[in-house]
Amino acid sequence: MSMASQLLDATVQAGTPILYATLGEIVAERSGVLNLGVEGMMIVGALAGFATCYATGSPWLGVLAAGIAGMLLSSVHGAVCLVFQGNQVVSGLALTIFGVGLANFLGAPLVGVTAAGFGTLPIPGLDALPLVGQALFSHDVLVYISYILPLLLWLLLERTSLGLSLRSAGQNPEAAAAVGLNPVAMRWLGTLTGGFLAGVGGAYLSLAATHMWTNSMTAGRGWIAVALVIFAFWRPGRAIFGAYLFGAAMSLQLRLQAMGATVPSSFLHMLPYVLTVLVLVVSGVRGRGRAAPAALGVNIEPSE
Repeated sequence: MSMASQLLDATVQAGTPILYATLGEIVAERSGVLNLGVEGMMIVGALAGFATCYATGSPWLGVLAAGIAGMLLSSVHGAVCLVFQGNQVVSGLALTIFGVGLANFLGAPLVGVTAAGFGTLPIPGLDALPLVGQALFSHDVLVYISYILPLLLWLLLERTSLGLSLRSAGQNPEAAAAVGLNPVAMRWLGTLTGGFLAGVGGAYLSLAATHMWTNSMTAGRGWIAVALVIFAFWRPGRAIFGAYLFGAAMSLQLRLQAMGATVPSSFLHMLPYVLTVLVLVVSGVRGRGRAAPAALGVNIEPSE
């Protein structure tokens, strides 16, 4: 029971930053913007959040700075694709390369430095539940927010007029414009929201999971988040399962190494990424009839 509880606890910690990034990318893609720069936005957010917390002592200011940093980086993608009609795939790839390089360069003086960050905040009563108490209800505030965020985003996308407008920009921007909506503005909203949440996901790594900054600390989590959007069929609720599935894979490979498993460590490091490929294959087979937003990745031509 103790080992299972510890594994579940580690799964939640490992899956939380992926969940934030995945939810952000779902919002962006539902608006019609394909942003492959999630990795870059996450690592820039991780650095901005850590540096702000280190300078001010406030982890909440760190989270805000991380979200703003991710949002600013996503605005570059928005400018390229929504203003200058650039290729969304190329722009997203460039954003990742730029973000990783920028964060590693600016963060060099902070490598090995520690900051207070977020501490655990057990929920009285719930943390005493057998097996799941410590695993689910003895975490930091960012984890608890991630529990309710998928529901809030689902309500926003599916039950509000703003969500309908955002989805229409990704499904049929011409029809949206014909009824008086502004699909470009909706795409900007989706892009910036996605960047903010990706930045917060990065901040979780530096302010809650480790309380320190290291180069390339996102370690491919942004790419996993992009894959999970497809696995979740662009639905916030399914993103929870996907994020924790990959969190379990990451946690399991670390524990197998700690237990002295005879499996080569390089193979264990591959597990989360092999799982990514398998998930994409399975999603492709099962996802027939559950297509992506029709106008995903298609730029809106300027009106004459």
